[in-house]
Amino acid sequence: MKYKKKICQIKQLQSFYNLENSKRLKAYPVLKWAGGKMKLLPQIQKQYPSKLQQGSLKTYIEPFVGGASVFFDVYYHFNIEKAYFFDKNTELIILYKVIKNNAELLIDRLSKIKEKYLNLTEEKRKNFYYQSRNDYNTFDKKVDTDIHQRNWVERAALTIFLNRTCFNGLYRVNRKGLFNVPMGKYKNPAILNSSNIRAVSQALKIVEIKQCDFSEVLKYANKNTFIYYDPPYRSISKTATFNAYSSLDFKDNEQRRLRDLFIEVSKKGSYQMLSNSDPTNYIEDFFFDELYCEFNIKRILASRMINSKGNSRGKIREILVTNYSDYINKI
Repeated sequence: MKYKKKICQIKQLQSFYNLENSKRLKAYPVLKWAGGKMKLLPQIQKQYPSKLQQGSLKTYIEPFVGGASVFFDVYYHFNIEKAYFFDKNTELIILYKVIKNNAELLIDRLSKIKEKYLNLTEEKRKNFYYQSRNDYNTFDKKVDTDIHQRNWVERAALTIFLNRTCFNGLYRVNRKGLFNVPMGKYKNPAILNSSNIRAVSQALKIVEIKQCDFSEVLKYANKNTFIYYDPPYRSISKTATFNAYSSLDFKDNEQRRLRDLFIEVSKKGSYQMLSNSDPTNYIEDFFFDELYCEFNIKRILASRMINSKGNSRGKIREILVTNYSDYINKI
């Protein structure tokens, strides 16, 4: 009965999510994400293709979706009609599908988790966190994300809860695909932002969400498409080896395979932008300069957002690669 009641509430909110009858809302990432682009958006915006502003590009693709900062920015500012999210991370795919289709059920579940967690003592919060992490790690990692399962709302709720209460908002899994980040120290973590979840749900109405390899881009790319790639970054020093957003490695051979795709998609006339680390921050390593020598490479400054030492979070260079040279100067 409770489930039917929630379905009725969702139907009552249908007009809120109807894109034909409502203005596009400004949405923000629901997760903290290593390498997230929120603070880099002012620099990235200037590198958007001018045809995006002109309205010529109607489709957006993000093959490594992560926190989707760039998508939310493009969705809000430009009249794109269709978008695609691709990623191999099972929990990310489930999360976005739940927000798209079951936002109110997710809000309701997060509200209960938030109320319970914030009313616990510090020691009981710790027990709650690690029990939630254990529960999270019992979910089937090989589930078919094309077939909706009844536990998806709970999975999505735990993804957000753990992300908002774990150390540094870090999403990391081990080789077995188990989330292994310790608890963070927050007095009042932002576990639930219901208005943003609703705004994200609205934005996702134009998005097809698929768990797949980045090469899936080839099936959808054409001259009316803008593609933004934000792959796991290449390590830029011997101590900067973190890229475990999934249990799958993304080594240099994968970077080269991505470059090959970039070339193939360029032949289709699509507009492409790619972010990555800049190995020249520390040594004369021109890996990406050589890999993308046929294209435009721009270096921008980024802040280290995830580091165990606060004084190590300085400015470093990242690269932006584009296959076009006609940019937007400002929005």
